[in-house]
Amino acid sequence: MVRTSRRPRALLAAALLVACASCASIDITRDTATSGRFRSSGLAFSILAIDLPKPAINIARDNASDARLTNMQVTEVVRWPYLGWFDWLVDILGVRYAVVRGTWGFTGAAAASGNESAGR
Repeated sequence: MVRTSRRPRALLAAALLVACASCASIDITRDTATSGRFRSSGLAFSILAIDLPKPAINIARDNASDARLTNMQVTEVVRWPYLGWFDWLVDILGVRYAVVRGTWGFTGAAAASGNESAGR
């Protein structure tokens, strides 16, 4: 019987955990030709108060920012789970999920008012 060391298996498990630790998605909808809404989400693994690869809220915000939409306005941010004072329990070992919703672009009224002020 061949005896293998536990160290390579532990390193492989840690590498897989870090590789699979985060996930992100973005959904962009168009309301007019120059504006619309977006929803970006992020998922991160938390162990001993360290979020891997980074906090879920930052993953969601970075994901929305990478879309390079003009005039982005965040209207809602949701974090789950949020336990208030007991949030430290999730910091020991847990998964965090964040969603960022908002609008982007210029509506027809905003574009028209912007052009009038530029011409004066």
